[in-house]
Amino acid sequence: MPPRLRRPFVDRSGHDVAPELIGATLLVDGVGGVITEVEAYHHTDPAAHSYNGLTERNAVMFGPPGFAYVYRSYGIHWCLNFVCERAGEASAVLIRALEPTEGLAAMRRRRRVADERALCSGPGKLAQALGVTIKHNGLALDKPPFELRARTGQPEIVTGPRIGITKAVEHPWRYGLKGSKFLSKPFRPSS
Repeated sequence: MPPRLRRPFVDRSGHDVAPELIGATLLVDGVGGVITEVEAYHHTDPAAHSYNGLTERNAVMFGPPGFAYVYRSYGIHWCLNFVCERAGEASAVLIRALEPTEGLAAMRRRRRVADERALCSGPGKLAQALGVTIKHNGLALDKPPFELRARTGQPEIVTGPRIGITKAVEHPWRYGLKGSKFLSKPFRPSS
């Protein structure tokens, strides 16, 4: 079994952490799979929740690395982020999609869909399938209910602009597993 990823793994730039999460395994209470898509955010980035400073909602982002930052998107979906860099930097990586491998029955029940590709193909779907809610906000990523395991091998990674945002859309800070059918949206071919 691959080794667990501990706090030092995320105690560095989110731009370094993000691509290295592709191929890692994420479980929440034993439910999850292989991470196939992520996006990086930093407090200097106008699209980041931390850009305008510390608030009650984003306080976890300003804390030490290695914790979950969970927020509600559009008042509907929970989204899971991994806090990176040292305290005060307010950097995070949004987990956008994964290939389900563990606890598929629980995911199908939570999402009410049978198609494996639709279970975790977007950050809101992923959080729902894994049972992630605001109760996970601020929890350590290297302790239960989370289990994060290193990837095996060197997957081929594609990059592109982040999606679902209106600011700083030109940054190629979206990372994905090349050729995966378990993505929120396909990556556009490079020109």
